[in-house]
Amino acid sequence: MTAEYNAVDVMICDEAHRIRETSNNRFTSAASRSNKAQIEELFNASKLTVFFVDDRQIVRPGEIGSTQVILENAKRENCRVFDYKLEAQFRCSGSDGFINWVNNTLEIERTANVLWSTEDRFDFQIVGSVEELDQKIKGKIADKNSARLVAGFCWPWSAPARDGTLVDDVAVGSFRRPWNAKSDAGRLAPHIPPENLWAHDPRGIDQVGCIYTAQGFEFDYVGIIFGPDLIYRHGAGWSGNKGASFDTVVKKSKDKFTELVKNTYRVLFTRGIKGCYVYFTDKETEEFFRSRTEKPLLEYVQPDDTPDLLAAEDPQIQ
Repeated sequence: MTAEYNAVDVMICDEAHRIRETSNNRFTSAASRSNKAQIEELFNASKLTVFFVDDRQIVRPGEIGSTQVILENAKRENCRVFDYKLEAQFRCSGSDGFINWVNNTLEIERTANVLWSTEDRFDFQIVGSVEELDQKIKGKIADKNSARLVAGFCWPWSAPARDGTLVDDVAVGSFRRPWNAKSDAGRLAPHIPPENLWAHDPRGIDQVGCIYTAQGFEFDYVGIIFGPDLIYRHGAGWSGNKGASFDTVVKKSKDKFTELVKNTYRVLFTRGIKGCYVYFTDKETEEFFRSRTEKPLLEYVQPDDTPDLLAAEDPQIQ
């Protein structure tokens, strides 16, 4: 906020879609607050600014770092612009098909990937219970993979107890887990990592990651608890359920709520490099996702049935 003009030779802005309207936050003193747009500060501070941006990862109403906003400000600052698109990625086993399928299934973007084949090298599975989900993730960690549980923001996020332990806020049936520690959690018990280490510290396996902690990280495997804040109903499509959300900021986004929650789950679905496992708390939503997956034909047509099927189509075949 206080950098001099062109003080930085090269500034790389990762996760640039999370650029906010201003740099002010709840910790900014009144004397330090500024009405200047955060993106203007970034252009002002550096001679060369590199933005890595994904418009579909905007998950809060105060995040404005879209491609359009960046380009408009670059033009206003009389910058020379170089616009590139990454043609390969390493998440989801490099499968653009999986990402396109997620976009299509969540109705974020129409793509040609309507169905997902369970034979694809990327390991996507829908599981029947949250306990099974937890066991799969811990099994992958035991096999020397990186893996974490994450969830939609459908449960309260409590401050730590006096002894520094975390409250088991995420509750599904008899399953109980705490969220990862908050950024302002203060003193934590020895077995709990701080927020910025949750993704890679071995102690993080005992907490569920929130979108604001998981975004920007990758794991070999990700396990998702898909909560009731986003539901699918036959004939009505997708709708956001504010009553099931504990994200107070996103709940204030009015007509943007459903779009932002869709983006949230899109981000969570694409955190895995080798695989993604998901448990749905809403069974009709689960059924819709299952209807968008396909098994190989040989799993349905047994070899012994093939002559009968052919004979039914052509009487001359005996």
